[in-house]
Amino acid sequence: MTQASDNEAFVRAAQAAKGLKVNGWAGRDTFSAYGLSEGVVGAVTDLTERGVLELISHEAIVQEAYKDSVGVWTWAIGVTNASGHEVYPRYKDNPQSLARCIEVSVWLMRTKYLPDVLNAFEGHALNEAQLTAALSFHYNTGAIGRADWVKSWKAGLTEIARAQIMNWKSPPEIVERRAKERDLFFDGKWSGNGTATVYPVNKPSYAPAWSKAKKVDVTAAVRMALAT
Repeated sequence: MTQASDNEAFVRAAQAAKGLKVNGWAGRDTFSAYGLSEGVVGAVTDLTERGVLELISHEAIVQEAYKDSVGVWTWAIGVTNASGHEVYPRYKDNPQSLARCIEVSVWLMRTKYLPDVLNAFEGHALNEAQLTAALSFHYNTGAIGRADWVKSWKAGLTEIARAQIMNWKSPPEIVERRAKERDLFFDGKWSGNGTATVYPVNKPSYAPAWSKAKKVDVTAAVRMALAT
């Protein structure tokens, strides 16, 4: 057996001994059952390479300004004028490099969205998976400060919180993303592989060209953005 499989087997046995859900993931319930704080091990308060790559896998990258499903001018990884960085008219018919798209998006994640997540979970340590899932949720919804599932989790109502996060399911196409965030936060299940889906823009509609998607490895660009 590998060290990883040995560790998982140990956690599963520990969970079974306490009558917990057996999933091999040493999360908050497992630590609490043994009188420990999850924050003792693996607490994370800043962006990580793995976390940013995971969030990007929940999104997509469009290198020039496009109109989203409700007509809002958007660019890069879901960036709009309201995000705090001018998108329109700056990037209309003005495609940028993937490195630039990721640089600005990571800057926004760190300066605009991450502080909100840390404030929402103040007093509760988050590991890398939990912080990434919560950041992805907030980057998409902007609602981490009022989300019922966050309040329930902080109160120790883990299974209720697990169900409540799936209430944030509008529009319907967001359900798959929300399930990934749920599985990442509550079970530590990662789904990204270091690639991003990149779309060109159709004109004159300025809608993404969904049928022309391509997968691109963005690991190096993310590493560079995090270093700046």
